[in-house]
Amino acid sequence: MQVDAIKSLKTGVANVFLIEGSSLELLEKTLKNFKKLKPTIEKTMEMEHVKGKKGESIKIIDPLTYIFSLGESDKITEDTYREVASKVSSRLKKDKIEEANIIANIDFSKTITEGLILGDYSFGKYITKEKENKFNVEYAHILSGKPKDIELGSIVADAQIFSRNLVNEPGCVINPITLSQIAKEECEKVGLKVHIYDEKWIQEQGMNGLWMVGKGSETPPRFIHIVYKPKKAKKNAKKIAIVGKGLTFDSGGLNIKTGDYMRTMKLDKSGACNTIAIMRAIAKLEPPSEVHGFIGAAENMPDGKSYRPDDIIIFRNGKTAEIDNTDAEGRVTLADVLSYASEQNPDVIIDMATLTGACVVALGEFTAGLFANDDDLASTLFNTSKNTGEKLWRLPIDDENLREKIKSPVADIKNTGGRYGGAITAAMFLQEFVKDGIKWAHLDIAGPAFTEKEYKYYSKGGTGFGVRTLIEYILT
Repeated sequence: MQVDAIKSLKTGVANVFLIEGSSLELLEKTLKNFKKLKPTIEKTMEMEHVKGKKGESIKIIDPLTYIFSLGESDKITEDTYREVASKVSSRLKKDKIEEANIIANIDFSKTITEGLILGDYSFGKYITKEKENKFNVEYAHILSGKPKDIELGSIVADAQIFSRNLVNEPGCVINPITLSQIAKEECEKVGLKVHIYDEKWIQEQGMNGLWMVGKGSETPPRFIHIVYKPKKAKKNAKKIAIVGKGLTFDSGGLNIKTGDYMRTMKLDKSGACNTIAIMRAIAKLEPPSEVHGFIGAAENMPDGKSYRPDDIIIFRNGKTAEIDNTDAEGRVTLADVLSYASEQNPDVIIDMATLTGACVVALGEFTAGLFANDDDLASTLFNTSKNTGEKLWRLPIDDENLREKIKSPVADIKNTGGRYGGAITAAMFLQEFVKDGIKWAHLDIAGPAFTEKEYKYYSKGGTGFGVRTLIEYILT
């Protein structure tokens, strides 16, 4: 998407104003015929009961003008602009408007751009009926917008949509092999190095967790390593590892899920899809930090070759775990990926995983759990998420009494700790595979990674939750 930054209104297109509350000050400053239009605008607002609440809008026919309220000025955030801009896309698409001027506070050019693009998204690849009309976001002119911010917003939104498309693909399309092929093709296009390793290499490397989970499927597991190195590395730039859970489908294995819980399990690859999307974006944005993306891709299926409850796994770092439940497979695959990532000696490791239903119970469907072994890292991610609108909430991993729940009488640990505190004990399990001295954060995105209903700038399906936050973190 290319968005023009221009100084005056283009004629013959819709004018869209993003205003604070019910204030018409922005229109008065911009529209030459405002005095003539003012009575009509005020009467329309009165008739449609527009009070200036966030997202409320009116439409004036001549000249074609839309006014969207951002809500009360003291409650307006970056995400407010993103959310209301997404409503602009939806409304213009509905009205079959192909081109528009967007008039708003230019300090929010980036988030307006993100909102316009994200609000225009839908996954209709497999719908055979005539495609619905779409608002052409290429012709959204953000007046006097900052070109660099507009370009950044375009890249970030494109990354999130890339992840959403991948997540929404069903298991018959995306499996460990096809996911690795997409990662290689898409990331090499933008100049990244991509290493794909097969099941033989996985076994030779002692990645027995990834192998055990994946071997029950006809499609063998894959390990993906994506590398970005800056052209001009700065002396004190961080080396960052992004780790994504890549269960392309999760049936639960031998502890098979019931039908209701197996539905939508294509979402279990969300962390991996995010990782690929982030790496593609980073290649375009060229931050000074060295960034590595790691994915263990597997399909958890019931079969005579599947791993079993009571099995004991020796992981890459030498630790052992007793399998209590084969449906707690994400942490088993991530254990080896985190071990491998740790061996690359990054300063920071951040993993994203649709890991536990317990986190959804604790925080709901719209907030991800944040776990970290470093207060500064946790604080930075939490504050970053406030700007990106991807809500995080920190949960503890320092309760030694709770840690007792993942101890095993026959191995170092076991892969579940019972019903209570399940998101925390899962994070504690992962922590066992992060090398001492490395700052680490775990994002349990099980709740917000996939949505069954439309909200904000999300349509039904995969959300790409976490993409914006981690890109912004890497760029700071």
